[in-house]
Amino acid sequence: MVARGSGAEEAPPPTQQRLVFAYYITGHGFGHATRALEVVRHLIGAGHEVHVVTAAPEFVFTTEIDSPSLHIRRVLLDCGAVQADALTVDRLASLEKYHQTAVVPREAILRTEVEWLHSIKADLVVSDVVPVACRAAADAGIRSVCVTNFSWDFIYAEYVVAAGNHHRSIVWQIAEDYSHCEFLLRLPGYCPMPAFRDVIDVPLVVRRLHKSRSEVRKELGIAEDVKVVIFNFGGQPAGWKLKKEWLPDGWLCLVCGASDTQELPPNYVKLAKDAYTPDLMAASDCMLGKIGYGTVSEALAYKLPFVFVRRDYFNEEPFLRNMLEHYQCGIEMIRRDLLTGHWKPYLLRALTLKPCYDRPINGGEVAAHILQDTAVGKKYISGKLSGARRLRDAIVLGYQLQRAPGRDVGIPEWYSLSEKEIGVRPAPASRRINGSAESSFEDFEILHGDMQGLTDTMAFLTSLSGLVGNDPRIPEKQSRERTAASVLFDLEEDIYVARAPGRLDVMGGIADYSGSLVLQMPIREACHVAIQRSDPVKQKLWKHTQARQLANGAVPILQIVSFGSELSNRAPTFDMDLSDFMDGDKPISYEKAKEYFSQDPSQKWAAYVAGTVLVLMTELGVQFTDSMSILVSSSVPEGKGVSSSASVEVATMSAIAAVYGLNIAPRDLAILCQKVENHIVGAPCGVMDQMTSACGEANKLLAMVCQPAEVKELVSIPTHIRFWGLDSGIRHSVGGTDYGSVRVGTYMGRKMIKCAASDLISQSFPSAPTQSCDASEEYEKYGVDLLKSEASLQYLCNLPPHRYEAAYARDIPEFITGDEFKEKYGDHNDAVTVIDPKRSYSVKAPTRHPIYENFRVEAFKALLTAAKTDEQLSALGELMYQCHYSYNACGLGSDGTDRLVNLVQEIQHRKTTSQHEGPSLFGAKITGGGSGGSVCVIGKNGLKSSEEIFEVIVHVFFCISEHPEFSNCKHVNYNHTTNSPLISHHKR
Repeated sequence: MVARGSGAEEAPPPTQQRLVFAYYITGHGFGHATRALEVVRHLIGAGHEVHVVTAAPEFVFTTEIDSPSLHIRRVLLDCGAVQADALTVDRLASLEKYHQTAVVPREAILRTEVEWLHSIKADLVVSDVVPVACRAAADAGIRSVCVTNFSWDFIYAEYVVAAGNHHRSIVWQIAEDYSHCEFLLRLPGYCPMPAFRDVIDVPLVVRRLHKSRSEVRKELGIAEDVKVVIFNFGGQPAGWKLKKEWLPDGWLCLVCGASDTQELPPNYVKLAKDAYTPDLMAASDCMLGKIGYGTVSEALAYKLPFVFVRRDYFNEEPFLRNMLEHYQCGIEMIRRDLLTGHWKPYLLRALTLKPCYDRPINGGEVAAHILQDTAVGKKYISGKLSGARRLRDAIVLGYQLQRAPGRDVGIPEWYSLSEKEIGVRPAPASRRINGSAESSFEDFEILHGDMQGLTDTMAFLTSLSGLVGNDPRIPEKQSRERTAASVLFDLEEDIYVARAPGRLDVMGGIADYSGSLVLQMPIREACHVAIQRSDPVKQKLWKHTQARQLANGAVPILQIVSFGSELSNRAPTFDMDLSDFMDGDKPISYEKAKEYFSQDPSQKWAAYVAGTVLVLMTELGVQFTDSMSILVSSSVPEGKGVSSSASVEVATMSAIAAVYGLNIAPRDLAILCQKVENHIVGAPCGVMDQMTSACGEANKLLAMVCQPAEVKELVSIPTHIRFWGLDSGIRHSVGGTDYGSVRVGTYMGRKMIKCAASDLISQSFPSAPTQSCDASEEYEKYGVDLLKSEASLQYLCNLPPHRYEAAYARDIPEFITGDEFKEKYGDHNDAVTVIDPKRSYSVKAPTRHPIYENFRVEAFKALLTAAKTDEQLSALGELMYQCHYSYNACGLGSDGTDRLVNLVQEIQHRKTTSQHEGPSLFGAKITGGGSGGSVCVIGKNGLKSSEEIFEVIVHVFFCISEHPEFSNCKHVNYNHTTNSPLISHHKR
């Protein structure tokens, strides 16, 4: 059901009954308070009493509503998202603060709220969108309704996946609280909200205007012909140092949220804290700020061009952004340009926009009318379509949380922005030439390499060819990334394309940085990178880079577009002057580069791509005097432990090497790419990911000794054996604290072993002229040469398990603090991790793991050539199980991966009706860096094993209703894998 209004401003007709509403407003930002204000105003205008429960300042309400029927109760019952600054959310801090604010005191909160609701004799509870308010209303026996465009279970779900899995019960509790709500009044630009049973759609809720444009300008002393931009970053002051030259000549900037002590240049005007923003927006020519419901709704309503800067880790933004851009009301400013004052091209372009929002904006009136009717007992909801709607929301919720790259759409076109709901036309299909995929790239001539029948490469070339038909002047007809890509290349000049696959970690995993033998398999999912080299004068540039070049002269510029960015809520484009990589006549340090890319989290992804340029400059002395345009498109799932980052690095560096004629051996290229990840991205990974992507072959295991990167052989997978990769649904990152702390613990253990070996050598040669009997026995027992080799141990995996157990295991502590270790042993001698003095590190398990893992991998490799029996498969599977539980001992396990491994074990060991029918699945293990990601399964290559894998998948999906943390599970069969050499293409 969709509720529509006429746009009139009069209040709903009063009823004979004076009703009491309890209106709860979330503690996140002013936007919720300002939109609730509009609903409250209509309720009070209809003669009702409203008690507002909020943490927002009272003036937000009292300056607009002067009535004894308004009661404000200052209470914080949730915390929203904790912001590190005006643009960045601290995900873990948000979860922890919510835990302290709403979880720890939950029982006391419920008791207090139930008593208070009874005391005011509330007829209806309204929530925007405080979870516990719905549960308190249910406990008090009062109906409740929510009014919102997003819910906190959706927002926090990604935080749990990415930063705080141990807080996942928060999401369950929030969803359960919302389920007590009778129905949801859903605002435009909404996110998926499957927790709500029923939904009514209402128009935009926006604050009314009090003054005309001319009245506001007259009060501020601004002439009608002066261009004005309002600087609006919400209730959290930005605190940036603003400069006069950042504005176009003759412009004025109205600054919201400036501190009392902040000094502003003469072309900036500091606004009062309680300034009425809608009037100021209507008097301005454009707005510069961050996306939130308040700013977007009022920009749309008053047709104000909106230059927005992307916020990090706030999931409502893509949905609001899509609506904003569809109605030609918004353009994105890169954060770096915001902070460095490169505003002019964006502000001037904003003046060319033609905002065209033509839907009703009387959502406050409509919502108030529905709330009033509900409070007196009217039933609005039939429930007929609620099941289908909730299923649709659940699907999109999983779609959003999966963050699978490789597609150039951010939100399914059938969701939220449908023709029925806000009048958006569906996006046209990708351009196809002569109706066939093959003909879509017939204009390309392959100059080097072979596509090897790879359908993904064919599809990528189709996508490149399709860019020719895109019209960047009609942005609403295509995604923002395709709009940017459509002006990236000159298709009359050479374009070089490289492909690099992800990998499935069969055996070895985190033991790679300890020098282990590893067995890795390239998968069919891959990253494609297209690159074009051009003269700086001739390079096709985006408008803001054109403006920068006009100011700085024609200098080499790097422009990058990442397809799939909308799914990760990251900026789709990145650009920089290549001179930024130079410090005088030398390349900048890796540490400075890391700081450079960390300035804007939404563009940090560019470090994986642009970092390859700096590594080539630093390590090989390559000089880049030309500009480069790069397009990245990857189908390797992110955060699933299958080396999505390595595939991007390898594909990018391979393409750059081709375009510049650099002859880099695959092994050397992999080591260079590892430097990108270790030193510029800051992820302390080993080298096996890059080596597999660069050197692997389809349907073979790359056997490599990571000392540092020596390919031993390519092992053919026996035809009776099959490997599968199953996604646990838990996001993984080698940049996470667990992975890094385990690596630190491993290097601590190596240092302890080396010191212990040195001590044994000194005992073998005492300073006294006569050796003691004990020292002589010690000498005979260990042997000086062996001890010397262990005292200079470079890789832990060179220490056999029996030597570890015989000489060192008993002296390795379970845990040690950073302070204690540094005091006794000094440095741990790892160039890519740093010891935190205050942290306690697990040492014994991380030290033991690589020593035994190397032995397991050697045994696994040898068993692959054994007789084809169930015993062979059982032994291989046992080695995988041992690896899995060793990961858990290190602290790198997860509930999701354990669940999958346990299901494989249950299927393997269950009794069958036939005596001749044995198991088909034999083992499973967590992969890569652990802490989530994917599980590798081994089994027979046959129909039964495939059926049993499907059974595992079905079991996991049955768990979704009970365990929301698995709601974003994705299952991938990695058996048929492909790799590809460099392919170069030329447009005829």
